[in-house]
Amino acid sequence: MTTIISALQAVKQRIESAALRAGRAPQDIRLLAVSKTFPAEAVREAFSAGQSAFGESYVQEAVGKIAALADLPLEWHFIGPLQSNKTRLVAGHFDWVHSVDRAKIAGRLSSARPAHLPPLQVCLEVNVSGEASKGGVAPQELEALAAHVSTLPRLQLRGLMAIPAATDDAALQRRQFRAVRELLEKLNRKNFRLDTLSMGMSNDLEAAIAEGATIVRVGSAIFGARNSHLKIEP
Repeated sequence: MTTIISALQAVKQRIESAALRAGRAPQDIRLLAVSKTFPAEAVREAFSAGQSAFGESYVQEAVGKIAALADLPLEWHFIGPLQSNKTRLVAGHFDWVHSVDRAKIAGRLSSARPAHLPPLQVCLEVNVSGEASKGGVAPQELEALAAHVSTLPRLQLRGLMAIPAATDDAALQRRQFRAVRELLEKLNRKNFRLDTLSMGMSNDLEAAIAEGATIVRVGSAIFGARNSHLKIEP
């Protein structure tokens, strides 16, 4: 029972140390525990240690987990690639979506967001490293997408999300995260008033915090290695 709890505390200590080194207040950085592929019981254990925000990438798996944990006051973030046929489920079950990268997806989320729920909090995923295998809007198309999303009812545009190319080079990590921060600053100079940078994971959260991350998405450092043989939903 102590494995997830102790791992969670170790991650929180990493966040605090990284924030202090960067001259930032640790409380300005939120930890999103990425619970995809892990059972509801693991989320419940993390909640017992004070963690309330969780990230999921697979819609069907997440919906079942959210139902199983409905007795807990949890905040659910969708962070994976989002297909058009899954937007209604996401709009009805999640508090945040970090991976909006197309006007069509944003429009469907807006239309499907139930009126009795608060506006869906949205980040635009930007592909700063230009990898064809990854989702995300190209930097040169970001402003147009932000302008469109900011007009949609039932959505609140909060900021940017990125998954830069994986690297162990700390300087390259920083450059990639800096590029995301500079894109957000450019949008804010045009009066978008964004406050969220969702970037940094288990292996690079220190570099992300140094460059201004406000949400770090951490899975394996909390829950352990994922089963790579799991069948992923279509």
